[in-house]
Amino acid sequence: MGFKVQPLAENYIKIFESPDPKNIYCYSPGIAVLNNGQLIATLDLGGPGVQNISGSVDREGKKGRYVLGKALISMDKGKNWNPCTDFPFYHARPFIAGKSLYIIGHLGDLTIIRSDDDGKTWTNPIKLTEGEEWHQAPSNVHYANGNVYLVMEKVCYNDVDGWPVSAMAPVLIRGKIGDDLTKKENWTFASELVFRDAVKQEQIEYLPIPFYKTSPKKRSEVFNERGCAPIGWLETNVVQFVDTKHYFYDPTGHTFHMWMRAHTGGTGFAAIAKAIENDDGTIITMLEEVPSSKKIVYVPCPGGQMKFHILYDEITKLYWLLSSQATDSMTRADLLPPDRFDLPNNERHRLQLHFSKNCIDWCFAGIVDIGYSFKHSRHYASMIIDGQDLYIASRTGDGFNKSAHDTNLITLHVVNGFRDLVY
Repeated sequence: MGFKVQPLAENYIKIFESPDPKNIYCYSPGIAVLNNGQLIATLDLGGPGVQNISGSVDREGKKGRYVLGKALISMDKGKNWNPCTDFPFYHARPFIAGKSLYIIGHLGDLTIIRSDDDGKTWTNPIKLTEGEEWHQAPSNVHYANGNVYLVMEKVCYNDVDGWPVSAMAPVLIRGKIGDDLTKKENWTFASELVFRDAVKQEQIEYLPIPFYKTSPKKRSEVFNERGCAPIGWLETNVVQFVDTKHYFYDPTGHTFHMWMRAHTGGTGFAAIAKAIENDDGTIITMLEEVPSSKKIVYVPCPGGQMKFHILYDEITKLYWLLSSQATDSMTRADLLPPDRFDLPNNERHRLQLHFSKNCIDWCFAGIVDIGYSFKHSRHYASMIIDGQDLYIASRTGDGFNKSAHDTNLITLHVVNGFRDLVY
C-alpha cells in the first residue's frame, strides 16, 4: 500500500524564465528580504546564447563562456517580479548590512555592488581582490557581534584537471555592519585551509569516501562521459552554535562553523571546518575535533552531496536545511537512464526540508517540490525567513530545459507557516 507525499510548495511562481532554453541557462538563485519588506532575487545566466546579451562578460577569458548576473525585486511578496539591475559577475547573493543592500559574487576576483535606496540605484561593480580565483554559490549569510559573516571559496591551486574542489579553501569573511562593504579594507578574511592540504585521502578509513577511485588532481572516468572529480568541499554555509550544551559551543561567541557540500562521489555527508576569531581581530581556519581528539571532516547531512542552504531560526531555536533528496545513488553508472545527469549521486529533481537542534541529527520536515522527471530540476535553492513563512528560490527545469543541470527557470516556492512542521 503506497502513500503519496504532498509537497509543501509545488505551486511555484516564475521569478525569471530563459528566453532561449537550449542556449541560455538559469543558475545560482539567491534571495533576501529588504529593509522595506520587499523581496530581492538574484541569478546568473550562462550558456552559448548569453554572449549575445548586452552586459554579458566572458568569465574565463577568450573561451566563450559568457555570464550575466541579474537581480529582480518583488513588491508584493513574490507574486510579481520586476528587473532591478544587471551585474557582470556570477554566483551572487544579496544581503542586508545596516541600511545598505549588497550583492556579492565573483568573476575570478570577488566583486560587490551596493544600493542605499532598496535597489533603485547601484554603485559600479567593485573588486575586493585582485588577480585571484574564487568560487561559491549563494549560500547563507550570518549576523553576529555587530558584523555580517559569509564564506567565499578561494581556488588556491591551478593544477587540477577539471573541477577544482580539492583545491578550494572556504574563507570566512567579516564586515562590520554600518561600514562601506564595497571597500576591501572593511572586510577581514580568515586564513585559508585547502581541502587537499587538510584532508589526506589515504587517511580516510571505513567511510565510503571516495566512492570512486580518484586522485587529488585528476578526474576519474566512471562510465562514458560520467566521471568523478577529486574529492573536496564547496558551497559553504556559516553555522554558529548557541546551545550551551552543544559539544561545539563557544561561550565567547567567536567560533563559526562552516557546513559545506561534500563532493565524495557518494551521498549523505557534509564537510565541516571552523573559523575562530582571535583577540587581535584575525580569523584562523582549522578542522574541528570531537571528544576523542579525532579531527572531524564529515558529518551526516541529508542532501550534503549537493549545494544546500542552512538557516537558523531564533523563534524555534532550530537549524533549517534545504537540500536535494537522493533516491538511487547506488544505481550503477552504466545503468542510469539517459536523462539522469552525471553520476548516480547527482540527482536534482527533489527538493527537501529538514530541521535540527544541532546540525547533526536532522528531522524530515517535508518535500518542498518534486519534478515530474529527472530532467524537471528543483535544486541549488536558497531560502529566507520572512515572518511566519519560508521563501525559497529554486533553480528549476520544466522539461524545456537543456538538462537537469542547465535549467530554464528560477522559481519561488513559499512554505506558509513553516514552523508548524516541527514535531
